[in-house]
Amino acid sequence: MTRSAARPARPVPTGRTAELVLVLTAVLATVFGYIEVGANLDGTAPAPEVAYGAGAVLGVPALAAHAVIRWRARYADPLLLPIAVLLNGIGLVVIHRLDRATPGRAAASTQLLWSSLGVALFIAVVLLVRDHRRLQRYAYVGALVALVLLVLPIFFPPVYGSRIWIVVGPLSFQPGELAKILLAVFFAAYLAVHRDALALTGRRVWRWKLPRGRVFGPVLMIWAAFVGVLVLETDLGTSLLFFGLFVAMLYVATARTGWIAIGLGLAAVGAVTVGWLSPHVHSRVVDWLDPLGSIAAGKGANQIAQSLFAFAWGGELGTGLGNGHSVLIGFAAKSDFILATIGEELGLTGLIAVFLLYAVLVSRGFRIGIALRDPFGRLLAIGLAAIVGLQVFVVAGGVLALIPLTGMTMPFIAQGGSSVVTNWIIVALLVRMSDDARRPAPEVG
Repeated sequence: MTRSAARPARPVPTGRTAELVLVLTAVLATVFGYIEVGANLDGTAPAPEVAYGAGAVLGVPALAAHAVIRWRARYADPLLLPIAVLLNGIGLVVIHRLDRATPGRAAASTQLLWSSLGVALFIAVVLLVRDHRRLQRYAYVGALVALVLLVLPIFFPPVYGSRIWIVVGPLSFQPGELAKILLAVFFAAYLAVHRDALALTGRRVWRWKLPRGRVFGPVLMIWAAFVGVLVLETDLGTSLLFFGLFVAMLYVATARTGWIAIGLGLAAVGAVTVGWLSPHVHSRVVDWLDPLGSIAAGKGANQIAQSLFAFAWGGELGTGLGNGHSVLIGFAAKSDFILATIGEELGLTGLIAVFLLYAVLVSRGFRIGIALRDPFGRLLAIGLAAIVGLQVFVVAGGVLALIPLTGMTMPFIAQGGSSVVTNWIIVALLVRMSDDARRPAPEVG
């Protein structure tokens, strides 16, 4: 036996210590953010129960989540949890800062409770979903539940022009957030079974080979039903998200670039049609084409114009937390336009840092999908990562006037309980799948 053959195999690093350090750093960054807001607005550090209390309410569940990962998913990607904690913490700090400018509409404490619930559900998913492949059994049931969730808001009054909320007294819930996870599970399960038929069979039309109707028809009907309901609810943002998810997962399953071209073409036709038929969407298209038009008409700056002014005023390094004026945007400053506050008070540097956090989160999700050995898990991981990436693009594009405003929420950062809870579930599923992807194969013999 040679010397090299007798050498024991090196253990695979789990990254749990690095994860713990990064989680603590994210919690400390949140505490420092609260301190900076108080120092800039009051000239002194805030009371300990404000900064340290918020850090404890976020930090204790985050450390519990780390402990569960160390116990049940020790080979999981060590960057997923810290990025989620940091993004969530940034959102809490910015919402708290905006609460100081709107004392009658405080939202930070409620958002903190929703964040704690989101981490609790993260822990539950990591503990209960021991094998992600079991989700494939409930794909069709999940699609039906998702469709029901999307139909329910039609029976409730519109909120800010869209029927996407279920409002019962002081409580509200946006069911479309949970529906996007269920739809991703359905697409992954269906495409994993029929990917060969979609990629290799069908009729050739000009340069593209279209799949057979009996294979492609069911998934197309499900997608059309979802998009049709969302159009009736005047929710262009979620419609665009579902359509992008559908095209992205179809491309990954078939490796056909033609689907991207077809998808972009259909999306353009649908967006133009809805933009002309829906007055609510049409007004947003008009504001996008001429963001400063309301000023020229003597009506004052609209939300898009105020958002652009905030980004311009922030410059490279920002005005500092608490020193901006993005609250002039109005009722959506804490939700749709929260990115404007980050751009103004943290500057271009802070904005790029936030985008890089999202980029790392999405890229790690794609990496997990590539590393997984089962087709369902591969498609599901890439689909869940694509949901986050598409949502960031749609929201940031609307706030920066690159595309029409859609009214969606920035993942983890914007005000919205259903959104932050759903995104914590997405990260939990990615953590569970990354543990399977990174876990070393058992030794034979």
